[in-house]
Amino acid sequence: MSKTTTPGACPCGGPSLSACCGPFIAGEALPPTAETLMRSRYTAYTLKNEPYLLATWHPTTRPTEPIIDDEEAIRWLGLEIKSALRLRQRKVNSPDDPDSDTVEFVARFKVGGRAHRLHEVSRFLREPDLETGVKRWYYLDGSFPK
Repeated sequence: MSKTTTPGACPCGGPSLSACCGPFIAGEALPPTAETLMRSRYTAYTLKNEPYLLATWHPTTRPTEPIIDDEEAIRWLGLEIKSALRLRQRKVNSPDDPDSDTVEFVARFKVGGRAHRLHEVSRFLREPDLETGVKRWYYLDGSFPK
């Protein structure tokens, strides 16, 4: 498990934005794994970078309405990646597909001084980019465990 705690660290918990999620968000590199994409998407939420979020959302599930409200005073507090073991246990009955993956995480944030947590199991697909043909990861959708 990893948590965001170090001052100056990347919002996702990495060493620094430039050494972690920055190159993905800037379009200089593609996230190599579903978890890396999920971390960069969390960072994009903290930066209110809607273009990156939309570009990494699978075209079949991508929202058409705005996903970030610039007026909302949200403060992201940290990201925790849950143990991959539970995800492997969930996938036991499904065929092994290297182009699909799941990432379970908890993101903590405050709105109006009130703390919240988002616990999600996100699904990702790796497919060729429509413009370049290069395989890349996309966020498909998520479910919320109880």
